[in-house]
Amino acid sequence: MFPASGGSSSRRQLCWPVPLFERPLQDINGQVDPRSLKFKKNIHGKPELEWNDNPCQSASRLQFNISHTSSLILCGVTVDSPIGVDLEEKQRKLKNDILAFARRYFTPHEVKFLSSISDPGVQHQYFVKLWTLKESYVKALGRGFSGLPFKMFTIQFGNAEKGDSCISGETNNEGEIIVKSLEHVNSVSSNWQFALLELAGSHYAAICMEKDEAVEGRVPTPMKLTVRKTIPYMRDEFISGPDAVVISGLT
Repeated sequence: MFPASGGSSSRRQLCWPVPLFERPLQDINGQVDPRSLKFKKNIHGKPELEWNDNPCQSASRLQFNISHTSSLILCGVTVDSPIGVDLEEKQRKLKNDILAFARRYFTPHEVKFLSSISDPGVQHQYFVKLWTLKESYVKALGRGFSGLPFKMFTIQFGNAEKGDSCISGETNNEGEIIVKSLEHVNSVSSNWQFALLELAGSHYAAICMEKDEAVEGRVPTPMKLTVRKTIPYMRDEFISGPDAVVISGLT
């Protein structure tokens, strides 16, 4: 995560990823020089690293995803695991009524969940959370909103299904976040895990990653995550506490 700065949009787009890859590259024994990185887009437009011309084809492959608002940029980087991230302002404004907007884009289950929340502030909060999580999922799949409309899958908070305090205004006890595909009955949506964070007290960040095959069939291992606040080439610091509050999905 790092603050958005001035300058032309095209220049920022070129400069976003490269500094953030230096530390992950150190974790794979420095086999790849960050300056050698090349980028491409998949058929749905998702940026990816291009490895075809890299002499270290046996090296672990970095995967990344980027999201931004007017004040923050979020870049998620993993090794050998597809990832999708999304960043939204907690007070994101909507032109239409929340439920009207939800009926247009969300599944009936999600609309019913939002309709059950009587407090307008909490309802808005959960709408933004759902949108952020859904964005991270379609980006992890590499398909994006146009490739997988939001109505084709539903996001559920584990504690909400049990009738716990999920919709009472508490924001730190969501329980497990799961996705159910309406596109294919026998989909592999269970292969994905989520984390939902609050950043800088003003944003929600959702992270979606493919589960490690080693834990398949066993109790899911919580996602291991390191959050760093970065100003490229100037400052890089580990953050915790009020700057990065884990809401769900992590230890």
